[in-house]
Amino acid sequence: MHGIHKNKESISLRLKKIIGQIKGVEKMIEDDIYCIDIITQTSAIKSAISSIEDMMLESHLGHCLHNDSNKNRLKEMQEEIIKVYKLKRK
Repeated sequence: MHGIHKNKESISLRLKKIIGQIKGVEKMIEDDIYCIDIITQTSAIKSAISSIEDMMLESHLGHCLHNDSNKNRLKEMQEEIIKVYKLKRK
């Protein structure tokens, strides 16, 4: 079992909200809404996605990494975390 087990419901709810936001942006574009209002909504979507990423990384560090019994994988796991961290900074 992976680390998201304790956050699965919360993450699922957040994803449903993001889907709703994306559909809202699509409608805003179809309705030719003011560009800045659309950008404000897309920024909120990016923030919501970032929040999910934070939850996933926290779960990984607290559960997956902590509970991995194969200590020989430590270097590989550290590299994975650094890779994810660099992706989040972009």
